[in-house]
Amino acid sequence: MKLASFNVENLFLRAKALNKANFSEGKDILKAQADLNRILGKARYTAADKTRIVDLLDQLGLKKSDDGPFAVLRQNRGDLVKRSGGKVTIVADGREDWIGWVDLKVEEVNETATRNTARVITDLGADVLGVVEAESRPALVRFSKNVLPAVAGKPYDHIMLVDGNDERGIDVGLMTRKGFEIVSIVSHVDDADDEGVIFSRDCAQYELTTANDNRLILLINHFKSKGYGSPASSNARRKRQAARTAAIYRALRQQHNEYIAVIGDFNDTPDSDPISPLFHQTGLKDISELPGFHDDGRPGTYKNGTASNKIDYILLSPELFAKATAGGILRMGVWGGKNGDLFPHYPEITKAAEAASDHAAIWAELDI
Repeated sequence: MKLASFNVENLFLRAKALNKANFSEGKDILKAQADLNRILGKARYTAADKTRIVDLLDQLGLKKSDDGPFAVLRQNRGDLVKRSGGKVTIVADGREDWIGWVDLKVEEVNETATRNTARVITDLGADVLGVVEAESRPALVRFSKNVLPAVAGKPYDHIMLVDGNDERGIDVGLMTRKGFEIVSIVSHVDDADDEGVIFSRDCAQYELTTANDNRLILLINHFKSKGYGSPASSNARRKRQAARTAAIYRALRQQHNEYIAVIGDFNDTPDSDPISPLFHQTGLKDISELPGFHDDGRPGTYKNGTASNKIDYILLSPELFAKATAGGILRMGVWGGKNGDLFPHYPEITKAAEAASDHAAIWAELDI
């Protein structure tokens, strides 16, 4: 069987702000929306809160209307604001006075890029595919049924995605072929420690049957990125996530499960401190350590494929690693370098915006 992990970068819809040419401006919009919803959730709004709410509404283009270019203010019951003569007044004194929130507007990603995503998945030929940054199960189902066949691909038989903790709809999902049935699902969205909720999205736990009637357990992850917050806070969050994933893995091992894979986008390198719990406290083996692993001399999975961009993984339990017969990185959907000429890519990719993803897919062949 072939197991793969691929960060498809929010398939199919993404926040309009993220499709801006100026990515830093898009990040500012996402931060403003997050900051505003945090304040709106407070029991009471101070005078400073109200001033800040107006400033953030203005930043999101919501000063004149509930419908802005990148966000929508939903006032479902009661009122948050009163607009008159170009002036915005916050009329709610706290969360109990109204029901609503601010949503980001979304739009379809580049159609050519979506088809190139389908080309990657078709060429992977994975029996079991962990998908990172998918919007929803219906989006994955539409993609499987409508886009894969358009590039001579075959739709998947089983598709599952459980909503995680990211309000932007950036989740992890699973697509499997016939013969690889999903027999149990465990979500870890509520796992918490003394600092609070651990996972930014989820550590989605799936148990599958294989064609040889073996059992395979997957832990699919997307750890905290290095953006949106200070490096110290991001590193600390990522280490909590790695430590909790390691603990889940050890608990599964104690239940005599042999075939376990931890896969996904960990947003850090193997030698980093934040994800060290997975490499030093579990016995998990990186598929890239397999003799003959195909990486074309570029160990990284993100953007230009340098070692500092090795952030996507397939980690295998010792018994599962012993069953690995091949592995590699498929980067045909990535635009490498400024001019896209660092390594081969699909001829259908003529500019960076048409790339399937900034991430290459990683795969492993397993004789189970």
